[in-house]
Amino acid sequence: FKSDRLSVTVGTKMSDSEDAAPAMKRTRVYYGSLEEKERERLGADTLRGSDAVKAGIEAGNINISSGETMDMEERVSERQQEALAAFERRRRARQIMVSTDDAEVKAGLRALGEPITLFGEGPADRRERLRSVLSVVGPDALKKSRRDEERAKRSQDECQQTWYHEGSAHLKDARLWLAKYSLPRARRRLEAARAQREVAEATRAIRQQEMHKSLRNLNNFCSQIGDDRPISFCHFSPDSKMLATASWSGLCKLWSVPDCSLIRTLRGHNTNVGSIVFRPQAGVSLDQSDVSLASCATDGSVKLWNLESDEPVADIEGHSERVSRVSWHPSGRFLGTTSYDNSWRLWDLEVQEEILHQEGHSKGVHDIHFHPDGSLAATGGLDAFGRVWDLRTGRCVVFLEGHLKEIYSVHFSPNGYHIATGSGDNTCKVWELRNRKCLYTVPAHQNLVSAVRFQPTDGHFLLTGAYDNTAKVWSHPGWTPLKTLAGHEGKVMGVDVSPDGKLIATSSYDRTFKLWLTE
Repeated sequence: FKSDRLSVTVGTKMSDSEDAAPAMKRTRVYYGSLEEKERERLGADTLRGSDAVKAGIEAGNINISSGETMDMEERVSERQQEALAAFERRRRARQIMVSTDDAEVKAGLRALGEPITLFGEGPADRRERLRSVLSVVGPDALKKSRRDEERAKRSQDECQQTWYHEGSAHLKDARLWLAKYSLPRARRRLEAARAQREVAEATRAIRQQEMHKSLRNLNNFCSQIGDDRPISFCHFSPDSKMLATASWSGLCKLWSVPDCSLIRTLRGHNTNVGSIVFRPQAGVSLDQSDVSLASCATDGSVKLWNLESDEPVADIEGHSERVSRVSWHPSGRFLGTTSYDNSWRLWDLEVQEEILHQEGHSKGVHDIHFHPDGSLAATGGLDAFGRVWDLRTGRCVVFLEGHLKEIYSVHFSPNGYHIATGSGDNTCKVWELRNRKCLYTVPAHQNLVSAVRFQPTDGHFLLTGAYDNTAKVWSHPGWTPLKTLAGHEGKVMGVDVSPDGKLIATSSYDRTFKLWLTE
């Protein structure tokens, strides 16, 4: 019988006589537990020390738990599981087959989203890192990522494929009308070309030499301040008696040729005007009240004008982005517009609606021009590519690839099989449509080529304007420089040749336009 404390009391009794025999010692032994005694003692100590404990708790020096417990068995089991998982990963890693080709190892790491190399890492270390990553994510992860890559590539290829959708009935009627319109014109053009070939070679050479001689004598005939802001575009009327200019102030102006006196100011745009062009037969067979001009601006607005009023007679709505150029179809029935929403549109003025919204460029489309026969349309865009579209079928029949920067101008030659493009890479390329190749690259200017124009009657020369403040005349064919038209103090933004082939107009950032004439 165990006790926490054993109490022994020893009593001694002394006799009066010292000689008496010593008394017997009596020992008292208590049996039993002292728990009750201890509890009483501790209770008394607690009563005495409770005030001190309370003060310690309030001071934050004594912390008493509220009964939280920690199961030691769970912690031990977690560590065991981690160790077992690490052993399992190592076992799986030993079983994973990893290529010894370092390029394949890097491709696998890239596919898994891991860095393909670390500082100081060699091929063997990189291979082991790929093995350890695959042991965590599983060997199927690499196959899955490769399948995803193949699927993405396949979808990208599908996006790059040409696709067609059903057009409206008006578009079908327009395509049939364009075919009937263009085929007789093509026949007449070919007959004229055959007749030209029958002319003696010596006679043709003499005519070409005379023309080159007259072009070398081009001089500034008239210079006129056209507006308070840069003049972005100029265009001759079909009868060569008027010149239309467009300005960044939002104003378009009509000038008489060749005395350069102001006829009318066209007010309607509120922002930079990109271009203004005369409708074919304007001033020739059309009445003054008929739609004779079209203009566009950077706010996406397109406006139609006649020769009687200062106000636009109609607005064409549909573009949300900047409209950089407008161009009339040779028939005068259709109007093409190019926009920075990566598309160009064809409007039928007879039915007064948009009949074609053509995509195909990956960036904004800057310029458009129609074939003299009326069968094709050429577009050039900020993606550095040009495209030639067959209006009768809707297909892109020629892809013009070769420029290093944006294409800012396209123009068909009157011969029907040459097309010129001006680009931000400072060059002008001439393309042969019959074999769909670049015929010649003209190293034209010291800055971006903003405009290109063929001579409109027979295409015997090519005119280019650029941001190096000059315009240049090139022979066609041969592409030799004949004359540099220098005189502008700012970059040349627009050029044009009169339909009779006698006058050249240039418009510039210096707010002036100039007329050039042979002496």
